[in-house]
Amino acid sequence: MNIVTANPPKGKVFSLSLAHLFNDWYMNYIQTLLPFMVAAGLGVSKGAFLISAFTITSSLLQPVSGYLVDQKNQRWMVYVGTLWMAALLSLVGVLKSYPLLMLVVTLAGLGTAAFHPQASAMVTAVSGDRKGFFQALFVASGNIGWALTPLIVVPFTQKYGLELSPVFILPGVLVAILLWFTAPSVPAGAKAASQDIWPVVRSNWAELSKVVLVVACRSLAYFGLVSFLPLYLQHESISLLTGSRLIFIMLFSGAIGGLVGGYLSDLFGRKAVIVGSLVAASPLYYLYLGTSGLLSYVLLALAGACLLASFSVTIVVAQEVISKNAAMASGLMLGFGIGIGGLGVGLVGMLAEQMGIVYAIHFLIWLPLLAGLFGMGIKNKKNTASLSANG
Repeated sequence: MNIVTANPPKGKVFSLSLAHLFNDWYMNYIQTLLPFMVAAGLGVSKGAFLISAFTITSSLLQPVSGYLVDQKNQRWMVYVGTLWMAALLSLVGVLKSYPLLMLVVTLAGLGTAAFHPQASAMVTAVSGDRKGFFQALFVASGNIGWALTPLIVVPFTQKYGLELSPVFILPGVLVAILLWFTAPSVPAGAKAASQDIWPVVRSNWAELSKVVLVVACRSLAYFGLVSFLPLYLQHESISLLTGSRLIFIMLFSGAIGGLVGGYLSDLFGRKAVIVGSLVAASPLYYLYLGTSGLLSYVLLALAGACLLASFSVTIVVAQEVISKNAAMASGLMLGFGIGIGGLGVGLVGMLAEQMGIVYAIHFLIWLPLLAGLFGMGIKNKKNTASLSANG
């Protein structure tokens, strides 16, 4: 059964992208609450390890989830996974026991591990020849969700406190209902069409390893900056509310950058976007730290856009390397690659406690440059035919 069409059903892509926005709103939830939990007495490193624990299950298990999707469509995973994550994360503000808190956030990660490979493969399956652009639209929507989290959570928590965090289950309920009715019923990968994954991975391990290294360095910078930049801004006498708006600027610009990067990757090739954007991100962040006023906002926006311009592009690269296992490829990039980086957040938290938050931020902002250097080893592949065919 050929489910790839020349004219993709844009309504399906829009529905999945909107669901991704809601789902990823929760992905930035613990990071956004971190300053409040630190103010309530939780150590910086303990809070950072909560983020790492969530990352272990939410990211590192995504390749397993992707493998299951490739074998048989698992449509239920997108709405059940989102509701599961929302219900557990909404309890973060009211749990007082650190071991229990660690257990809850670890279990919550299973929900997004279920959602992402299935949803991403669904987008690819219905995107026709515009995989780069529509995958970028899907990813950009998730990044917008990340950007919206501090704008909503910070002022709400400042006014009502951590005790009312259970109300944040509501977005998860809404998106679960949306996906129940609108998620595509077509299989993301028919069992007959998919290959046994281990021979495929073994034969392509060198190329996949390069992409995973890029994603790991980029994601550590991303998770780390989202987690610790608010604390750095407080260190620089910038209020938490103003800091939340700056994080929004960075993440929203990143979402736009990801959309532009996906479009440009269809036009000029995946490698050019990956290397160029990541190499540019580090000096832009460094310049942001040394400026103030309107110029600093512009530099932060450009840095965020460059950091995330390659987000969807690395997913498409992996899917092109193992094209018969699209969901597994999505799991590797959205899960395993991101998870490796996310696990390092706990270690960066320890670095911040031992060496200071300024040292930790300077360490994080040069990681995109390292990711760009790793990206230079990726094989180049241009995809201009799709744009000429689709206008």
